Amino acid sequence: MAILLSFLLLLLLPLLFLFISKNKKHSNNLPSGPTQIPFIGNLHQIKGSLHTCLHDLSKKHGPMMLLRLGVVRMVVITSSEGAEEVLKTHDLECCTRPTTIALKTFSRNGNDIGSGVYGETWRELRKLSVREFFSVKKVQSFRYVREEECDLLVKKLKESALKQSPVNLSTTLFCLTGSIVSRTAFGQSFFENKHIGEERVEELMLEAHKNMSLKFTDLFPTGGLGWFLDVVDTFLDHIIDDHQSKTFTQDRPDLIDAVLEMIHKQEDNESFKLTIDHLKGISTNIYLAGVDTSAITMIWAMAELVRNPRVMKKVQDEIRTCIGSKQKERLAEEEIDKLQYLKLVVKETLRLHPPAPLLLPRETMSHIKIQGYDIPPKILLLINAWSIGRDPKYWKDPEEFIPERFIDSPVDYRGKSFEFLPFGSGRRICPGMASAIATIELGLLNLLYYFDWSLPEEKKHMDMEEAGVVTVVKKIPLELIPSLHQ
Repeated sequence: MAILLSFLLLLLLPLLFLFISKNKKHSNNLPSGPTQIPFIGNLHQIKGSLHTCLHDLSKKHGPMMLLRLGVVRMVVITSSEGAEEVLKTHDLECCTRPTTIALKTFSRNGNDIGSGVYGETWRELRKLSVREFFSVKKVQSFRYVREEECDLLVKKLKESALKQSPVNLSTTLFCLTGSIVSRTAFGQSFFENKHIGEERVEELMLEAHKNMSLKFTDLFPTGGLGWFLDVVDTFLDHIIDDHQSKTFTQDRPDLIDAVLEMIHKQEDNESFKLTIDHLKGISTNIYLAGVDTSAITMIWAMAELVRNPRVMKKVQDEIRTCIGSKQKERLAEEEIDKLQYLKLVVKETLRLHPPAPLLLPRETMSHIKIQGYDIPPKILLLINAWSIGRDPKYWKDPEEFIPERFIDSPVDYRGKSFEFLPFGSGRRICPGMASAIATIELGLLNLLYYFDWSLPEEKKHMDMEEAGVVTVVKKIPLELIPSLHQ
């Protein structure tokens, strides 16, 4: 027996040596980064806004930078070339999410499409979400909802315009997108829902925003998240109960109806079985991402336009010339096809102010090579889309708001241009991109066609300070005075 064990050991020693050498080689070929301190790693160097802090650190340590935050190792990528290798070349090997406690909590143990790990469950949920909510056909079918909600917005703003009173556009636009998403996904707006009255809409928006805009030390938090999910769960329970008991009137079947019907009809022997937790996970993703992305982009667009009168005049002239001088009672989405400069304004806003400046973290599932570096499994990959969008290597005068830079440019936000990634790319690209763009363009069209905008007298300039980490909004809410355009 001893002779046999000795023989096996002699056979295994070379393999063990090769394994150790290979792993040592991989560990020695990691990207460099700032000096780490035992136990805390680089946490002491993270100050202020995370995306700007990582941007500054990358200037010193390069576009591929290794950080350790407590026990978590991550590689931060701030170049178009590195992003392309992660999101295209090695998309399959690093398209999962890290399995942190908070992400498991938020995704209801992997039962959603935003935070869930890559696998059969995630693929089935994404396929379902695209088919029932995010497809081009579905987005177009919700056009009447967007038009009706924008019409209600205009009526409210006209009241403020008559009084010449300031409007909190941050709150107003969050309410607009909240109602659009709620109607399209749940069949009823917050204002129509008996479980959450109008007075609670802003509270829920702010709570969602707080939980999506956490301090860096809480990047993967658990505290506070449970309370918010309890509120969302209660709301969704009521919505689901209403759909099951048919206690409200709706124009047509919605996402909740579709998924409930699928749950009811599925067979016991199916390999993947939908549950109510899956429905809640998808609904939470759709609500939070849909509300945040569209509202934040419109807020930043209006802030930039007020700061840049030349651009404001140019986009309003285009809108009012193309649509006509006789003011229409309601604007239709088909008008947007004529408005090329408005589309450029949206692109430039997304470049300077991507709603999620850091793409949600990915995790490597195997050894991969990025930009010549060896990246082992279980490493977090964080792509700084904000930094790439302001890199002078790719953009002339990157800090300036110049929509004309996109004229005759092939660069677009649909995930093929890696210097411009407001919605990500690859398997994890935001499935709600078409819906978000439709809401943003129609919302801005209504704001810019019917009204002229100015700062309140007491404000000398537009403050552009940011707040948040996961999503980034104006720290000081956007307050403007609307004047009805004659």
